[in-house]
Amino acid sequence: MTRGKKIAGRKRHLLVDTLGLIWGLVVLPADVQDRDGAKTLLQQVRERLPRMQVIWADGAYKAVADWVQQTLGWVLTTILRPLGAKGYVHLPKRWIVERTFGWLGRYRRLSKDYEVNPRSSEAWIYLCMIHRMSRSMLPGRHRDERPHRRRVRKR
Repeated sequence: MTRGKKIAGRKRHLLVDTLGLIWGLVVLPADVQDRDGAKTLLQQVRERLPRMQVIWADGAYKAVADWVQQTLGWVLTTILRPLGAKGYVHLPKRWIVERTFGWLGRYRRLSKDYEVNPRSSEAWIYLCMIHRMSRSMLPGRHRDERPHRRRVRKR
């Protein structure tokens, strides 16, 4: 009988725009609290995004809303599930980052946590997003086509 998994987990914190494109990324061990991961991510991107005003976030980031307002001058709005709701509930704006995680999950290297170094994991996420963006610029391509699907030649 084992006492739990022997695999160290990871948390990916993403800052995406309304198109789902990555502006900031931090991969941290799973034992780091979400509020600490958010602070690390937002401090990382504060110089690159001087015109940022509003951030929509999951309820787990509610604890850093005051810190974001005081330190960065941005408004962090948490998108919460309605009280008493059962089953699937469409939450506006929150699906954008979930869609980005879905895109990343389509890549074999990111479907599981194969990387030992968190920096390597970040690099693979950036490579996959570069691949996704470059594939969407090709003429005649549907933007949601699976990037790793191969066409079978008919004989």
